[in-house]
Amino acid sequence: MMKRRDFLRAGCALPLATCKLWGNDASSSQDSGTPVGVTSRELLITDVKMVEPQPEHPLPTYQPAPGAWSSSDVEVANPMSIYPKYKARRSLFMAEDFGPTAVQITTDKGVTGLGYGGPGTAYVVERHLKKLLLGENPFDIERLWDVMWRSTIYYGRKGLVVNAISGVDNALWDLVGKALQQPVYQLLGGATKDRIPGYCTGNDLEQHVEFGFKKLKLAIPHGPADGRAGMRKNIELVRRARDLLGPDGEIMLDCWMAFTERYTLEFAEMLEPYRVYWMEECLQPDNYAGMGRLNSAIRSTRMATGEHEYTRYGFRLLLDHGAADIWQPDMNWCGGLTELRRIAALATTADIPVILHGGWRGGAAHFILAATNSPWCEMFMPPPGGPPEVYERYEEELGITRGPEGIYMRPLDSPGLGPVPSFSRAWR
Repeated sequence: MMKRRDFLRAGCALPLATCKLWGNDASSSQDSGTPVGVTSRELLITDVKMVEPQPEHPLPTYQPAPGAWSSSDVEVANPMSIYPKYKARRSLFMAEDFGPTAVQITTDKGVTGLGYGGPGTAYVVERHLKKLLLGENPFDIERLWDVMWRSTIYYGRKGLVVNAISGVDNALWDLVGKALQQPVYQLLGGATKDRIPGYCTGNDLEQHVEFGFKKLKLAIPHGPADGRAGMRKNIELVRRARDLLGPDGEIMLDCWMAFTERYTLEFAEMLEPYRVYWMEECLQPDNYAGMGRLNSAIRSTRMATGEHEYTRYGFRLLLDHGAADIWQPDMNWCGGLTELRRIAALATTADIPVILHGGWRGGAAHFILAATNSPWCEMFMPPPGGPPEVYERYEEELGITRGPEGIYMRPLDSPGLGPVPSFSRAWR
């Protein structure tokens, strides 16, 4: 017979408003597992602010090995590549600083939540969303999402406004998980897999293969502005990855909105001998018709997109145009975990896998672990050249194991979305 304590711990099986809360400070009862006796209906939001989270145990900084791709000002094909002034690296045209992207929500009982949004989060949260949240019950996640969405339609719907909604929404999920002393994946219905196969993004290929990855996503350096010579260089990069992985490893390509339809068709034809698993974001995100034409014409690989798409309404357009075989929403940008669940539900109606952009970031792996149609997790590695502690902590904090598919990860079983990782700040 289930004991009362076990019943309360299974909070994901109940409406959130019916569950007891559990303390989350160092002196609380979280270690003993004793309920603090506060019902969710008594919990109120008292503050919403932007923060710069710091890991509990920071790692020493280090200078990456010379030539390390993931920390260098390297060229990556992008929509601005047609302008020589901005072609050499993204930092030449991207915004300098939109402020912090992490939202912290505090309650009257001391339970807090931390969630990440995207660029512009700070301005929208501080100038608008905060006043809508103060005094509200953080367990009312669905209603609060709808309030934020409806109140910002007149100037939002995409971009930095949805980035801000994402940060708040993710902070609410983290808060509820901490209140119930449950990892968020349990609130979503529990794990659907024991561990998550990971793929590594970036062009430090030798490091990634040596570490154990058998799935690599390459950042394509050249686009139409570089002509056929650039296309041949792209092919050489793919050839190098295939040589390192052997015939059974998986190769994906990140084209970051840089291509034209014609360029994509020609490039896909040249790639056929290398068995590429997908080509990602070949066109700019609003070109739904063009992506649909490419997805219909190209049979040698899968077409993927969605990193720069927002809410279920944007993904419905992808579905209507048959624009992609794989959807890639970002939990920090697409509307947060609440909206991500709706996007994933829509994807199931067409048997479309949801493979998140930035799946290792901001607790997004909790969604992947709980979703039946989210098979892989995107990962980045700390650049080569660091002390062993950096890579040991990386493995520990991402729950990394190894097996037939190479590298696997799993979110930690700590309450909420998990602690602030230290490895992301290990280099400069």
